Amino acid sequence: MNWDQVQGNWKQFKGKAQQVWGDLTDDELDTIQGKREELVGRLQKTYGYTKERAEQEADKWARELH
Repeated sequence: MNWDQVQGNWKQFKGKAQQVWGDLTDDELDTIQGKREELVGRLQKTYGYTKERAEQEADKWARELH
């Protein structure tokens, strides 16, 4: 799934993001609003990922959405 689709359907996918990244709060997920760069930044901050790893994790998650 591409990021435009993720962003457009964020309310639907927010719960799936919470399942994968349980340390992200509801407020953080509301702030992300399906934006790739916001998610990447939160993954870096919360999990200590490098930017490259956060981008890979986010893109992998988006590809696996149904």
